[in-house]
Amino acid sequence: MTALAAVFAVLVALWLGAMIPGPSFVLVARNAIGLSRRDGLATALGMGVGGIFFGGVALAGLYTLLQSVEWLYIGLKLAGGAYLIYVASKIWRGAGSPITVDDTFVTLSGSVRKSFWIGLSTQLSNPKTAIWYGSIFAALLPQHPPLWCYFVLPPLVFAVECGWYTIVALCFSSKGPREVYLRAKKWVDRVAAVAIAALGLRLILNASKSGI
Repeated sequence: MTALAAVFAVLVALWLGAMIPGPSFVLVARNAIGLSRRDGLATALGMGVGGIFFGGVALAGLYTLLQSVEWLYIGLKLAGGAYLIYVASKIWRGAGSPITVDDTFVTLSGSVRKSFWIGLSTQLSNPKTAIWYGSIFAALLPQHPPLWCYFVLPPLVFAVECGWYTIVALCFSSKGPREVYLRAKKWVDRVAAVAIAALGLRLILNASKSGI
């Protein structure tokens, strides 16, 4: 496989991985519906920046490091799981908070900047994303990629991650889904919180187990 074909294969694999529902998907959709389109797009931007980080560390050989230093991988799982549970608790506690709506956007306590940071931190808190990136890069890229790969892959990874979650944000911030959310905000938020907490708890309970 040529280096160009390998890069294309990596991008396709990462796109398919991003489409799998997880805490990132839940947060982007929830912010786009419950806050505003701008918040959803800011969260998507945070996911894209997180993708650049994971792409960079994967190119630097993170997968090999985590495979050889078991305690580091376990620590990442525990920290990531704890953070996801924290995010879930914040969403649960705010489930009953009122929302002010106008024709342009929905506002809730918070800001676009906060939405960006929660998107970035949620992306970075999931060690399975790090392992996914590392394994894809290790499996598809040549052992010694040409120099141009190190410059081309990070922005392309950003385009894949941010592009997908931008689509999610735009879809879920349209009028129909937003009105459904406003009618059932309390329960939608609680379902999202339970889903994110379950993912965090699963990371913690499986921290000592090997495998991706």
